[in-house]
Amino acid sequence: MTVYQELQLNQAGSKAAVKNSRTARERWYHIAVYLFKIAITMVFCFGFVTIYSMIFGGDNSIVGVVVLLCLMVFKNADFGMHTGQSTALLAGFFVLMAIGPHLANVTGPFVGMLVNMAAIAVLMLLGCHNPFMFNQSTLVLGYLLLYGYDVSGRSYVMRLAGLAVGALITCVVFYRNHAGRVYRNGIKETLRSFRIESARSRWQLCQILCVPLVVFIAEICHMPRAMWAGIAAMSVILPFTEDMKYRVRGRIIGNIAGAASFLVLYYVLPPSVYAYIGIIGGIGVGFSVKYGWQAVFNTFGALAIATEAYGLANAMGLRVIQNVFGVLFALAFCVICNWIISKRAEMVKEKSDGEAICM
Repeated sequence: MTVYQELQLNQAGSKAAVKNSRTARERWYHIAVYLFKIAITMVFCFGFVTIYSMIFGGDNSIVGVVVLLCLMVFKNADFGMHTGQSTALLAGFFVLMAIGPHLANVTGPFVGMLVNMAAIAVLMLLGCHNPFMFNQSTLVLGYLLLYGYDVSGRSYVMRLAGLAVGALITCVVFYRNHAGRVYRNGIKETLRSFRIESARSRWQLCQILCVPLVVFIAEICHMPRAMWAGIAAMSVILPFTEDMKYRVRGRIIGNIAGAASFLVLYYVLPPSVYAYIGIIGGIGVGFSVKYGWQAVFNTFGALAIATEAYGLANAMGLRVIQNVFGVLFALAFCVICNWIISKRAEMVKEKSDGEAICM
């Protein structure tokens, strides 16, 4: 394996290379490559978002984050369908993220919830056909981030420009990297494959209904940063209940541990370093394979921003409450939703069997 090939590995792959080393020298070589990969990734991410902020304004730094997420994910991930149609869809997703979050914010909580449901339905049904690609962690997350950091006036005009540039860059990279892949399925076949009895379709339905509902409840309860609850719900909704329970535990424990760790860093480090705690969290995520540890370090960046707006104690309480509420609501919602669908399927089957006997 060349250095370039090793740099393309994810965290699990890099850690496996270190673990499977046959000599101490080989082990230190893989560790050095792994550390170098994390370093250049952090420098690239920081530089990319900084440049985006300089060009499109500080209020739109979140656009840089969303574009960066899409660029880094979709250079490797696809939508499981014809490359040309997938590229057009990706451009359409950027248009949706440019219009949907702002429209949902200006129309009020209830209408906004309906707008969010419609937008997330498009993202989930067309962009998240394969649950194991975790495309929802990019598309729905990006949508919610833009929703949570909405802007208006000139800043919104600049946001549209920033997303347009991001769409162009991402689509070019996407098409270049996936042009050689051949898929028979297109948009029509993907939509026709939605069947309520399948685990995948029920997972998509739970994402579509539950995530906007969680955000709506958080908003009518006057919780700041309502998107946090939505992001938490999105991250734990999986096709299988046991996998969801694992993520719920990891998210709750990880956020509590992350808040406690942030508190220690806040009092140990000098105030001049507070702005870099989020970067420390990013480095931690780079080393993390398990979901629980990712939740710990993701908390750093969120709290670093929220502490400036709400103060340390309020930001920590808000972060933990939003995440606990989001994941527990999502788990209960999906369990009930799956039970209702299963009961309905049983009733339909019994009716069909009864009609067959009568005939």
